[in-house]
Amino acid sequence: MKTITVNVSEPVYRAFQEHARHSDRTTSELIREAMALYRDQCIRSRQSLRDLQPMSLGKVLRPLSADDDLLAEMLDAEGT
Repeated sequence: MKTITVNVSEPVYRAFQEHARHSDRTTSELIREAMALYRDQCIRSRQSLRDLQPMSLGKVLRPLSADDDLLAEMLDAEGT
């Protein structure tokens, strides 16, 4: 594990200390967890859309016909 020095504001550090105390963990542990979460959500490369699994968003409101123009429908929904 790499030791680093990080400067944070007093209120932010106090919030981490308080949360650590209430959750019976160390402040360092919470900060490491926060850094890992940031890495996973913001730094690591994003998945390709092809890697994502389909998900259900509810029932079909209206079946598509051969002459439906989805782009026009999306643009109309945004008010353009």
